[in-house]
Amino acid sequence: MPSPFPGMDPFIEDQEWEDFHTTLNTVIRECLSPKVEPNYLVRIERRVYVETAGDPDLQFRQADVAVLTAPSKAVAVLTAPSKAAHIDTPAAETSTATAWAPVTCELPMSEERRETFLVIRERRTMDVVTVIEPLSPANKRTSGNGRAEYLAKRKEILQSRSHLVELDFLRGGERLPIFGSSLEGEYSVIISRVGQRPQAAVFAWSRRQPLPEIPIPLNRDDPDATLDLQSVFTTVYDRARYELSLDYQRSLRQPIGKADRAWVDSMVPDQHA
Repeated sequence: MPSPFPGMDPFIEDQEWEDFHTTLNTVIRECLSPKVEPNYLVRIERRVYVETAGDPDLQFRQADVAVLTAPSKAVAVLTAPSKAAHIDTPAAETSTATAWAPVTCELPMSEERRETFLVIRERRTMDVVTVIEPLSPANKRTSGNGRAEYLAKRKEILQSRSHLVELDFLRGGERLPIFGSSLEGEYSVIISRVGQRPQAAVFAWSRRQPLPEIPIPLNRDDPDATLDLQSVFTTVYDRARYELSLDYQRSLRQPIGKADRAWVDSMVPDQHA
């Protein structure tokens, strides 16, 4: 069963993103490889980095060990003297004990993250011609190390002799920086060609529209390969059988306007977005 939406399914971002991201890379490779052979090879590669949840500077500012407690109400213990006991202290004096109860806190934990992306290599030299980067939620979060790690990688690519194709299929998070234009749609593709930098081509669209067909640049003497993103998405959705796992009754994490909510409801009858 196909997705009920004409283009990107917004429920995937909330519920199946990790699986979608992995399968997306595989399907893109399968679609591109026949179009660029025999001069080029399409490969899936992996980037590994360590991310600390929350403020990335916490790991440097906090002590190695911290014990946080909060006092509860003091409990006064009154001890009545025994008749046979000899009391040296004044009769009015009492002993008190204060009970301390711990509160709960969270400590910053480092987590190894693995992100996959695609490269097109010239078969004869194995030089990287084009990098295709499907963005992950970590790349768009302002907290944590994922955004900084990706921006450093992006800068490295833009200073190289490789083309960059950046796929943003996520509504959530903060968009990566661009200059001289604003993106009107919820989803976007940025294509940066070596010979045209710093200028880049931008495709942007909304959830109501099908995904576009985009050019994939190769070496100067070779024509672009064409990638039909809607066909890619449909293949991913069908192959992963997301109709069996997605809960269309859940609310979307990213807020949507009243008109869009009504439209989403109309796409999934008898369920609520």
